[in-house]
Amino acid sequence: MERIRVLLVDDHTIVRQGLRCILATDEEIEVVGEAGDGRSAVDLAERLRPDVVVMDLTLPELNGIEATRRIYKQEKDAKVLILTMHTDRMFVRQSLKAGARGYLVKDAEDTDLVKAVKVIGRGGSFFNAEVSRMLLSDYLGERPPGDDDDLTRLTGREREILQLIAEGRTNAEIAATLSLSQNTVETHRKQIMKKLDLHKTAELVRFALRKQVVN
Repeated sequence: MERIRVLLVDDHTIVRQGLRCILATDEEIEVVGEAGDGRSAVDLAERLRPDVVVMDLTLPELNGIEATRRIYKQEKDAKVLILTMHTDRMFVRQSLKAGARGYLVKDAEDTDLVKAVKVIGRGGSFFNAEVSRMLLSDYLGERPPGDDDDLTRLTGREREILQLIAEGRTNAEIAATLSLSQNTVETHRKQIMKKLDLHKTAELVRFALRKQVVN
């Protein structure tokens, strides 16, 4: 049986090293690359074509949900395992909508990570117990009222620009990063504010922090 090729994505080098050590204990798994931000993860996923991408959610440049969405868009057979500290319903739902095949919290056992990678690498799905209960609750119609995600009002490009604004980037810096004109960036900024009914950059930043687009 061929080894499962894994790409690790986390903005902390020491975390990636720890994950690599855990996965190295199983001879069926091979780590083929690492990325420290979402944009690099998308590029590496396209170049390396890993069997599984182990993805954190809170990443610079491009958060894990947006990175997952892009990876899945460029490769429909992509398999992403979200590995995060976040257990909020919003993150779970948005991750699955983006195309993730599994969701695991970072306080899980080492053996759970290995099992999750192998299950997803062979075509299955994997969720820790808390997330499984949440998904079952949603399926049974027990989702709390008003549990809507304002981020769904925004397009992918708008969510990307929102993150960069919240990271303190100027219009010029955002334009250079995304290969857009400054006028286009400003148009997106105004559209974001209109959709979210926000009126100042500080309000955009607070919204992004509240939704944990950045932290």
